Amino acid sequence: MSDSAKTKRRTGRNAPTVIIIEHSTLARTTVVKLLERELAGWNVIDLISTESLDRALGAEVRLIVLDLVGRGIESISLRDDLAAIAARFPEAPITLLSGADDVVVARQALKMGIRGLFSTSLAVDIALAGLRLVLAGGTFFPQLLGADTSGSNGHRPARNEAEKRLDDRTQYLAIADFTPREADILAELQSGCSNKVIAGKLNLSGHTVKMHLQHIMRKLQAQNRTEVVARLIQRAAGGQDVSPG
Repeated sequence: MSDSAKTKRRTGRNAPTVIIIEHSTLARTTVVKLLERELAGWNVIDLISTESLDRALGAEVRLIVLDLVGRGIESISLRDDLAAIAARFPEAPITLLSGADDVVVARQALKMGIRGLFSTSLAVDIALAGLRLVLAGGTFFPQLLGADTSGSNGHRPARNEAEKRLDDRTQYLAIADFTPREADILAELQSGCSNKVIAGKLNLSGHTVKMHLQHIMRKLQAQNRTEVVARLIQRAAGGQDVSPG
């Protein structure tokens, strides 16, 4: 019984369903537990490979998460997996789990019709916001936000933390009517920092950080930090507004 309890249904058969296809037991189990908590009432099916996809036939599949780690975006193995998925669930959006942030891979995945690229370096809040963005019909490629498109290979030189925050701050000032201080806070929020950590980094009081976050949420019409990130991604991508499903 290699697939988790032979992909037992954790909720009703007609519930909206997410399929996780991941060879690593630890990674697969971690993602499943995260989604079970985030998507209450949904059916989460975890598989080791696409060879077990037939076990999910008949389910209302809303999203398929496929492991990319250790494979190239143009590998025959990935192409075969995508073909197997398309043959059974042609309408289901597909996202990839990757071990690295790579602009070239992200661009190629987008061209192939992949709806999102989630790297293992993402903060949980951002990953969940990206998940909801895809479920709402959008795409999630944080690797492409602010990417340097002037070069032929799409790679960017390594940046230190301060340089990355400056890039993020500039991005936020460009995509919404944020004050410079709000942009500073958003740059830290994108890294998954708590209010306490943000206050320490920016030499602000916790009350001041909370006040700025309230202003940010009001401007974005968001109810919480996760929605803030989702709406920022949507604005940066120039897409339509989305709401968590």
